[in-house]
Amino acid sequence: MSEQEYYIPNGTYWPIVGSIGISTLFVGFANLMHDVSWGGSVMALGFVIVVFMMFGWLGQVVNESVSGTYNNQVDRSFRWGMSWFIFSEVMFFAAFFGALFYARALSVPWLGGADNNIFTPELWSGFSATWNQVAFSTPGTVLQSGVEMSVPTTLVDTWGLPALNTALLLLSGVTLTFAHHALRAGHRDQIIGWMVATIALGLAFLGFQIAEYGHAYHDGLKLTSGIYGSTFYMLTGFHGFHVTVGAIMLTVILYRVQKGHFDDKNHFAFEGVAWYWHFVDVVWLGLFIFVYWL
Repeated sequence: MSEQEYYIPNGTYWPIVGSIGISTLFVGFANLMHDVSWGGSVMALGFVIVVFMMFGWLGQVVNESVSGTYNNQVDRSFRWGMSWFIFSEVMFFAAFFGALFYARALSVPWLGGADNNIFTPELWSGFSATWNQVAFSTPGTVLQSGVEMSVPTTLVDTWGLPALNTALLLLSGVTLTFAHHALRAGHRDQIIGWMVATIALGLAFLGFQIAEYGHAYHDGLKLTSGIYGSTFYMLTGFHGFHVTVGAIMLTVILYRVQKGHFDDKNHFAFEGVAWYWHFVDVVWLGLFIFVYWL
């Protein structure tokens, strides 16, 4: 295939399968949230269809790549596609960081009487307009509306599991960079070793985050713990989901390395996953600073 020829892929049914799977998944989830008896089964069916689609479609792309079907124009398209995908993820987390900033820097001070606000009634006993103490008065506090709020007894220790997880993710970024250098140098055994180390560090991060959630939930920090609890779990929970996806992607790349799919010049699949993993690292740094530390 000449470099000037614009590559047009053959027709495929995988997008239709994916659309059916995603639709089924969300229909089932919505009904599950409304306590419909068949909601869970339909959601599970949708999930199975989505996984089937991903294996089939991505497997087809891998086979086309290995067979030499793609040219440089396709490689550029993949790079632009991955770049825009990561940009959309940046905007996704930016929205939640924006909610965190708005609640912390604007809403909480206003509720505490800033900007000449004299109309806010006493929300609940012991309310304090200090961010780390929002909703942290007395366990089992009841709001004036009669709704009981889950109030934690202690704060998450910044320099405990969160600091350890920060070190693990930063170290995983280093090991992945070493794997990339080994790939460029053609040292396949070193690539495999550094990739295994990266995946192990990611799984350790997830394990410690699960342990942290267990401690936090036991201490009363829940989604019902006011704006602090909701932003805490939304930000850290979605980040944990992204780490899980990244670990799966790294495992697939490790398998492909073992199959000998990459060389020093053609390895964008490796680079794309590396971009995603480094993005996840940077997001966690922001979480550690603005959610746990400050």
